[in-house]
Amino acid sequence: MNEHVSSDSAGGTRPLAFMFPGQGSQEPGMGKALAEAFPAARRVFAEADEALGESLSQLCFEGPAEALARTANTQPAILTCSIAVWTVVTSELGLQPAALLGHSLGEFSALVAAGALSFVDAVKLVRLRGLAMQEAVPAGVGAMAAVMGADPAALEQWCEEASVGGEVVSPANENGGGQIVIAGHAAAVDRVVARAKEGRAKAMKLNVSAPFHCALMQPAAERVAAALADIAIAAPRAPVIANVDAEPYPLTEDPQAVRDRLVRQITGRVRWEASVRTVMRMDISRGLELGHGKVLSNLIKRIDKGFSLVAVGSPADLDVLKLGT
Repeated sequence: MNEHVSSDSAGGTRPLAFMFPGQGSQEPGMGKALAEAFPAARRVFAEADEALGESLSQLCFEGPAEALARTANTQPAILTCSIAVWTVVTSELGLQPAALLGHSLGEFSALVAAGALSFVDAVKLVRLRGLAMQEAVPAGVGAMAAVMGADPAALEQWCEEASVGGEVVSPANENGGGQIVIAGHAAAVDRVVARAKEGRAKAMKLNVSAPFHCALMQPAAERVAAALADIAIAAPRAPVIANVDAEPYPLTEDPQAVRDRLVRQITGRVRWEASVRTVMRMDISRGLELGHGKVLSNLIKRIDKGFSLVAVGSPADLDVLKLGT
């Protein structure tokens, strides 16, 4: 298998993207079958347990769901599961990506897979990131909502108009297919939801623990920035697309560029659709979603049905993948 390519049914080779999910893909049982089947995956979970000084693996494998859903647990759990899958895919199949990207938290997984961050540093960092994001805003103060079918420029205007009296709201995730998630003060989010419905768009509040990717996350950004200052960062081995600007990180060693984008991501919007289109402009039309679930696979269908994304998270998924390589 040639580096940075995957074989196709026609016998040629085509470049492959590795994509990594963010929060929302977690559930008890994640990674369990993979760890039971592959020693390499077990070692990743054991490494996370040692780094955090607790059994993250048991939480992933057994739950309870309530504890796994806490942001400080969710973030290291998803990262660990994704890196376990990535380790098996690369070691068992020899597949390597032409580009990597991750949705929000998944960007950290992408940077680990690209060799820019060590796994131990990353799992500790996203534990801190989860704690900092949860603690940045008191419970009930913030909210998020998904808006579907609104003109992006109109939604920006609605957010500006709703940001009054010291309250803020802004687009947080540009997921594609006409879906944009907004975040901010709960009352301001409610005002945008009402305005969206008046404009014949669909809008619904989301059951989340904090208003991620908005200005209210500034205290979390400052805590993560301080932690990143002490972490070694190497040049990525392949292009990693950053959430905040949908552009690749430099392939040269530039630790400050990585730190800057990871910090900005906490208060900035996730430009997921633009990131996927950046990959497509690199003549990549196939990819693997590495981790638990099919959240990104479902989003990709809304962005471009011509992009083939295969979700890989279990031994059964790997068996299917082996048949096509």
